[in-house]
Amino acid sequence: MAVIGIGIDVVPADRVKEMLDRHGSRMLERLFTPSELRYAEDLAHKTLFLAGRLAAKEAAYKALCARGADLGIRWQHLEVIRLPDGRPELHLYGPALRRFEALGASSALLSLSHDGGIAAAVVILQS
Repeated sequence: MAVIGIGIDVVPADRVKEMLDRHGSRMLERLFTPSELRYAEDLAHKTLFLAGRLAAKEAAYKALCARGADLGIRWQHLEVIRLPDGRPELHLYGPALRRFEALGASSALLSLSHDGGIAAAVVILQS
């Protein structure tokens, strides 16, 4: 397997809180899928969780668009789900999935970390 794309991003939870305070549910609905929002509803650290999802989406975009092409990928085309064992998994839709396939990718590895109010994500695309 060869690495064909890599992306990394960090997002402070405070940034998500500021965005929520400024834009409210409109921002949430634009950035996150309904399933991501349902999962976050009852979490004690909702803004940190959402910061992690946002970092993952940014990292995925970087991995998919290494050449900076405008591919029409929107926030809703990237989704992070939680597997039964707790690991995060990246799901791609529409233009994001088409770009993944055009790159010849066969897997997208995602790692998330949270510490000190900051969420970090790494995405590696493999052929």
